[in-house]
Amino acid sequence: MSDHSVTHPGIAAETIDEAPVAVFDGHNDTLLKLELEARGGRLLDFAGGAGGIDIDLPRARASGFAGGLFAMYTPSRPERYEAGRPRRDEETRYDPVDQPAALAFTLALFARMRRLAEAAPDRLAICLSAAEARAAMAAGRLAMVPHVEGAECIDPDLNALEVLHAAGLRSLGLVWSRPNQFGHGAPMARQDEPEPGEGLTEAGRRLVARAEELGIMVDLSHLNPAGFWEVAKMATKPLVASHSNAHALSPNARNLTDRQLDAIAESGGLVGLNFHVAFLRPDCATDRDTPLIQMLRHLDHLIERLGEDGVALGSDYDGCELPAEIGDVTGLPRLIAAMRQAGYGEALIAKIARENWLAALERAAG
Repeated sequence: MSDHSVTHPGIAAETIDEAPVAVFDGHNDTLLKLELEARGGRLLDFAGGAGGIDIDLPRARASGFAGGLFAMYTPSRPERYEAGRPRRDEETRYDPVDQPAALAFTLALFARMRRLAEAAPDRLAICLSAAEARAAMAAGRLAMVPHVEGAECIDPDLNALEVLHAAGLRSLGLVWSRPNQFGHGAPMARQDEPEPGEGLTEAGRRLVARAEELGIMVDLSHLNPAGFWEVAKMATKPLVASHSNAHALSPNARNLTDRQLDAIAESGGLVGLNFHVAFLRPDCATDRDTPLIQMLRHLDHLIERLGEDGVALGSDYDGCELPAEIGDVTGLPRLIAAMRQAGYGEALIAKIARENWLAALERAAG
């Protein structure tokens, strides 16, 4: 339980310290955005500064964004994206993706990540452990930990899992919000009473067990309740949801109920606050006019259920609609300032900003 107030009258986050707090974030889709833009003929300069993207190296350094889990996600129809104009066709967005196509796309994202690191070795590092991430951040290098969102790229025999782990995979989301050969995703829609749905497949249970053996963190964000409870029953490591919020405050099916949060807490796990406005707002509307206080309300609720060691950030930069006050990665200092004004102490801010994620990676690897 935190010792700060759960009411936050008059937050004025425009007062920002000159030295930003270092943040290790639990989820972004920046690699996907870079890849899709490149396929459409628009090369974004991640190292030098890029418009049309939430994170690049100069803005990350200026804002305190020191590292994170960089997601590799395969869209259902990547050919429907045009440079500078991503199109989300709701009729095809949730279509299943076959494994060979997903593996090819995932390898393209892995290769793009490696090329980014090779192009700026003094400013960026691919990190395969919490210790490597700490060292990179201490040296002023952006720490990128490879994460796959949605396991479509993995075959039921798990051969691809072994190879991806050897390539550096350290965190795996079993599903995105669509079914795959391992389980079923939660819809991104309001559900006042979340529907359980179908659970894991037999291959999904094998995937969880082998990922834990390899030290790959299993991410429960996007998984439906039936799958969540199957993982909770069989898991030997703490439960993690990299970018999900509190269903009690925003009844989107993508958010976690108090019962789920309590199970994560009992396991010694972690939840990363998602910045997507529809997962923050009580009305679940995609409205960027969503105040920072709503993010603080979710943080308070998560802290109340999970404790101060179980809450972190999972922004979903480059993959969601952000509150206007956040805007892009440069909004992180405004969120930190709001946390201070709400009574969060510096030790708690450090835990939420980075330490809890690094501890979670250590637990998953152990």
